[in-house]
Amino acid sequence: MSSDTGIWEFRSTSGHISGTDLVGYHVEATDGHLGKVDRLSEEVGARYLVVDTGPWILGRLVLLPAGVVLRVDEDERKVHVDRTKDEIKHGPEFDPFQLEADLGYQEKYAGYYSPFYGGPVM
Repeated sequence: MSSDTGIWEFRSTSGHISGTDLVGYHVEATDGHLGKVDRLSEEVGARYLVVDTGPWILGRLVLLPAGVVLRVDEDERKVHVDRTKDEIKHGPEFDPFQLEADLGYQEKYAGYYSPFYGGPVM
């Protein structure tokens, strides 16, 4: 598990309520629409979203640690994240098979997203 566990938890200010199904919600980066939530992990210490970017980056799936979620708007069914589309596009490549086989994936994602991270989750 990553030493930066905050990146793997939703911020207390995000408005996300554990158990809320975010699959199908639109995901908004700081500079526009990113895609839709394809999967959600609520596992303690490993919370994340898998986002289907659709045609934007050729249907690529991207994994976003829960700590990048700024807020969840249930009325509009949107998840707002604190990264640009370019930052996300250049993030680690998501491989669902590696995710299931190798828990070391957290280090790779924490190493990429933590330098941008605004501190521990409150």
